Amino acid sequence: MNDPTPSRRRMLSAGLAAVVGATAGCLGDRPLGGSDDRGGSGDGDRPLTLALSDEGETLRGGRVTDPTEDDPRWDEPAFAAVRAGESHTTQYRKPFLSRADDPTYAVHEGTYYRLGSVVVDEAETTRAVLRLFDDGESDGSSGTNGSADEPASDASGVVDADALPEGDRPAVEIAHLAARARGNEGGVPNGLVQRGGYVYRDEAAASSSTLLEADGPTHVRYRDTVYRIETARERFYEPVYRATGEPVAESSARMEAILRVALVGARLSPDDLSSDAREVLEEARYGGYSESHPFSAAYEEVLRALHERPFIDGNVRKDAFSGARERELVEYEDRYYDYRLRFGSGDDR
Repeated sequence: MNDPTPSRRRMLSAGLAAVVGATAGCLGDRPLGGSDDRGGSGDGDRPLTLALSDEGETLRGGRVTDPTEDDPRWDEPAFAAVRAGESHTTQYRKPFLSRADDPTYAVHEGTYYRLGSVVVDEAETTRAVLRLFDDGESDGSSGTNGSADEPASDASGVVDADALPEGDRPAVEIAHLAARARGNEGGVPNGLVQRGGYVYRDEAAASSSTLLEADGPTHVRYRDTVYRIETARERFYEPVYRATGEPVAESSARMEAILRVALVGARLSPDDLSSDAREVLEEARYGGYSESHPFSAAYEEVLRALHERPFIDGNVRKDAFSGARERELVEYEDRYYDYRLRFGSGDDR
């Protein structure tokens, strides 16, 4: 690997050094020049930075689960059922944490499997819901614990979140996020807050809960804020999933090929690039490489090799971002890299 010291590329680009030196490493500090977003004068003061992030020599690490490593999130009963051709179902929670656009792969005794799930039924159930409110505030539902007339200063009804059972602590934290965001812009964490609070789906946590007891505390103190507790039991209709899976590879090389064709967009060989283009990629691997439009021949060569022609053809700013696509990896010198292209304004892809 080349020495990441100042490269020949910078020495050869003396005419560009003033612009690059002023902008590299401080993206976003300079406003858009000109009156439009077109290339040339419009983007002349906005550097486009290419940065490569090393993903290693193999794609399997972190993308293929090996149950022998005892991943605490791993669903071994579902995986065993798939291998045996048997049915295994779960309610509400997807087996394997798999999505159609992001499948889960696992290996067992040298065979690699692609795993997923399908919805096969629905289940009607009742769940406890915890919501937290400032005194005087309510969503209109009738809670089992708290009342708007009970003051937060009533020490007999206030419990510290840290003193609660283990199952109640995440409930308070998530319900706090909902209470904090209520009436404010910005929203709440997607998938955590549900129905304006926290839904108890773990039966063990619900049965051991202090907050859900009929004579439980009326208020909870979390991070120096005292909230009134409201709980309710509500009806839910939840999907029932059946685990699915099939063998896709009998060797690590075949599994690597499957991941490579799915994830890698560009495959670069140093032999196919000019020396200046190789210098651009070398700098991109060590902190990033920046140029302002119009780009040098070497930078354009790299962008074309990455299949990022919208950045150099036509309306640079508009065309480069007109169509969103999934981020792809690049293979270079027998390693994989995640790469980012970012204008000085903070736009990236």
